[in-house]
Amino acid sequence: MNVMSHRVFVPVLLFVAVVVVAVNAGLAFRAVDELLYSEHWVEHTWQVIIEVETIMGSARDAETGARGFLLTGEDRYLEPYNDAVKRLPGELNEFQRLTQDNHSQQIRIVDLRAVLEQRLSLLNQAMTLRRADTSATLEPLVLADSGKVQMDHLRQLSNEMESEERRLLKIRTADATAGGRRARIAIGLASALDFLLIVFLSRYFARERRLRMAGELTAHRLALSRAELVDSTAEIQALNTSLEQRVQLRTAELEATNRELEAFSYSVSHDLRSPLRTIDGFSLALEEDYADVVDDVGRDYILRVRTGVQRMGQLIDALLQLSRITRAEIARTHFNFSALAASVANILKEENPGSDIEFTIQPDLMVEGDPKLLQVALENLLGNAVKFSSRMPTTRIEFGWDIAQNAWFVRDQGAGFDMFYASKLFNAFNRLHGDKDFKGSGIGLATVARVIHRHHGKIWADSVINHGATFWFTLG
Repeated sequence: MNVMSHRVFVPVLLFVAVVVVAVNAGLAFRAVDELLYSEHWVEHTWQVIIEVETIMGSARDAETGARGFLLTGEDRYLEPYNDAVKRLPGELNEFQRLTQDNHSQQIRIVDLRAVLEQRLSLLNQAMTLRRADTSATLEPLVLADSGKVQMDHLRQLSNEMESEERRLLKIRTADATAGGRRARIAIGLASALDFLLIVFLSRYFARERRLRMAGELTAHRLALSRAELVDSTAEIQALNTSLEQRVQLRTAELEATNRELEAFSYSVSHDLRSPLRTIDGFSLALEEDYADVVDDVGRDYILRVRTGVQRMGQLIDALLQLSRITRAEIARTHFNFSALAASVANILKEENPGSDIEFTIQPDLMVEGDPKLLQVALENLLGNAVKFSSRMPTTRIEFGWDIAQNAWFVRDQGAGFDMFYASKLFNAFNRLHGDKDFKGSGIGLATVARVIHRHHGKIWADSVINHGATFWFTLG
């Protein structure tokens, strides 16, 4: 072959090779397209079959839930019914969409809708009657042959639908098998010439697929993060709105309570004291001016009246102090708690000159709180310790900080109390000892509790009768 012939032959050969490759590629692509088309319809047929089974499953769930409710009257049996009623419209619409190219299936889905609507309507009527407790009227609705006929009709329609789809499945499966065979032949013919191109494209598409999957995964994670952020933002906004409303409500309630307390304090200060002064004044006049007129019994009565009036005055003073502490502003400072306790102890010693009182106060204990309110608390706690230890030969009282309890304490060795009544200890006017044994208003420990609570702390006590008591408290 001369040079001229070679020059002509090579381009022709290359042209023929290109044509053969192109034809084989075209045949292969066509066969693959047919195969994919057939497989699409096979998959589509399976979707329709599954959708038929899904619809019937929902219908059975509705029937089972409704019958369970009708038999028992308990709403918890309605959960399958309610779920099925919610699912059925979407499932029927999905089936109608999937079979829009099949006229016979479209006719069947219309019949299926009608039968389902009739059955659900009948069940709904029966449940309405069951809620009205008219069980005698349920039998013709639930146990009548219409229910069985309807369910049989549903099953017949579903069987017809599934039979139609299985017939189509058989045809489409055969088409897919034939398409696969044609594709294999075409690909086999073109594989020798297309090997290098396939290797290159396979590597290229694998790389592209990895990149696409990585991008989809990243996008999915970003979507989840965004949804979580939106949900969190909405939840925080709702919580803020609710919190603001609760704060406004609580503020209004507190303002109303403070106004009531102020009105109460005014009433106690003015309205109650005036009649008490009148009673005390006239009883004093009787005692001084008519002492010779009345006998000993009368003088005793007058003394009791004056004692009761004075007792009432003391209670009023204690209530006013409790009210003021409740409404007082907290002015926190850092100060020496030991020094404050020592000053209160010195005052108590001066008030009880004939008593042997020994105070043990831990030195240089610092605290963060309101000095005025805490002084009121210490006056009541240490004063109670002195009062309930007055019958002992020597009164020993301790104040300090207990590391084990992580709390402040006031301890005495006095009369103590029964721990059975400890829950009533800090309530106003709840006294665990009689007034004849130990004088008091019954407000002191209630006042202490208010002071401690105003400091966001807590208070409790331990005691054994005739072996003293220990009061513990914390400050927030």
